Amino acid sequence: MKKLNLLLLLSLSLHVFAQNVKDKIQTFEDNLLSWDTSKTKKWTLKERMAFYNMNAVSFAVIKDYKIEWAKAYGYADVAENRKATTQTLFQAASISKSINSLGLLQLVEQRKLGLDDDINNYLKTWKFPYDSVSKGKKISIANLLSHKAGLSVHGFGGYQKGTELPTIKQILDGQKPANSSAVRSVFEPNLKFQYSGGGTTISQLILENTTGEKYEDYMLKNILLPLGMNESSYNQPPSPDKEKLLATAYNNGKEVKGKYHIYPEKAAAGLWTNPNDLAKYIIETQLSLVGKSNKVLSKEMSLKRIENNYGVFLNDFKGTKYFGHSGGNEGFVCYYIGSIEDGNGLAVMTNGNNFKLIEEILLSIASLNQWKNYPIEPQKESIRLTIRKECLKNIDKGIELYKKLKKNTPDGYNFDNENELNELGYEFLRDGNVDSAIKIFSLNVSEFPQSANVYDSRGEAYFNKKEYQLSKDDYQKSLELEPANQNAKEMILKISPFLSNKK
Repeated sequence: MKKLNLLLLLSLSLHVFAQNVKDKIQTFEDNLLSWDTSKTKKWTLKERMAFYNMNAVSFAVIKDYKIEWAKAYGYADVAENRKATTQTLFQAASISKSINSLGLLQLVEQRKLGLDDDINNYLKTWKFPYDSVSKGKKISIANLLSHKAGLSVHGFGGYQKGTELPTIKQILDGQKPANSSAVRSVFEPNLKFQYSGGGTTISQLILENTTGEKYEDYMLKNILLPLGMNESSYNQPPSPDKEKLLATAYNNGKEVKGKYHIYPEKAAAGLWTNPNDLAKYIIETQLSLVGKSNKVLSKEMSLKRIENNYGVFLNDFKGTKYFGHSGGNEGFVCYYIGSIEDGNGLAVMTNGNNFKLIEEILLSIASLNQWKNYPIEPQKESIRLTIRKECLKNIDKGIELYKKLKKNTPDGYNFDNENELNELGYEFLRDGNVDSAIKIFSLNVSEFPQSANVYDSRGEAYFNKKEYQLSKDDYQKSLELEPANQNAKEMILKISPFLSNKK
């Protein structure tokens, strides 16, 4: 009789759990912004995806150290009419750095690397060229993983399929066919934080030189498979057998040429994965931090990794800590987060280029699962996306709409961030619509007259239109406001011959 009661209790509790998750999914899909008390309209997930021009979104929700639910929406490839599933693979972009740090730190635990040693102790096929900028100080692996190496090259643009790919040494030295500049010191190491995908690429070479294996092979065997990330890979380009699982990249809803870019900078941007696999990494990290698992790293090393931001970023909200990392490649944006204490988390991946939908999904899940101390606050609507369709039809009417909304509902839209208009201007510039770009950049100049960046952007548009004097004027104004603007200095030098020829 007792067994029957126990089974009945278990059945009822499972029903309540299933119903609870089902209700959460329903709320999530039907009213994504239910947590935002400032919104008067109910927005469905589908409507928000359309608003943000996002073709697919996939995510996995973590609760109590387990995947609570995972789902995918939209299309992995619109032209092929191929729907996204939870197995669809996306480019993890800079989230690659998080998994990369596990590979390096595992070698540290195996005493094959020293965390605080000079990187040149381990670089065999290429040496970092120290100069006077580093002031005699040596760069360590710890510096590379925490972005405190004082190095250049923030990120990478990738390469179109079919084009020649550079070697890792060509990338680090900025030699063709590499499309990025050389990775060099910009200030002395361990002085301050400066994000550097270039530094992460050095760690890729350290791993290869230390193990004698290809980066992707070593990471698969020693990190991905032990974590259970069986669908994931650092192969660049991806293996042909994965082709039908790959999401196609989109910028503002437009397919990226060749469907996606190739990233030989594997450690910094080369991981292909899905949210289910990322969730396994998050859960393993959480369990390792409390000493309940050591599939890759010990508890001690996991704690050191989180505390020192080795491949992760730590946030503290009123004493409750969360670790995470974002990623953005050409036509892909993604994000993951995990709580240190109670086993909550989320991995979100998309084949678009707008982080705002990810932010809304994150806040929705944090609200539905009542994440401890996570800041859930009303969000202003993107003014760029609100006026974008009107601007595409008629730029002058789009600008009129901007001014009308700012006058009538100043608190409802994000008028405070100059990047809103800047991103719209660059969208026109990339599409070859220079006149519309100039009008948007000019609006931005009038809205943010003390910003060096807005003049720099309009200067670029004028240069593209061959309005060299106007371009020079803008770059000079940018320099007045920000004397360290190296791009403005270089552009003024570039413009000078054109103005001399006119005389």
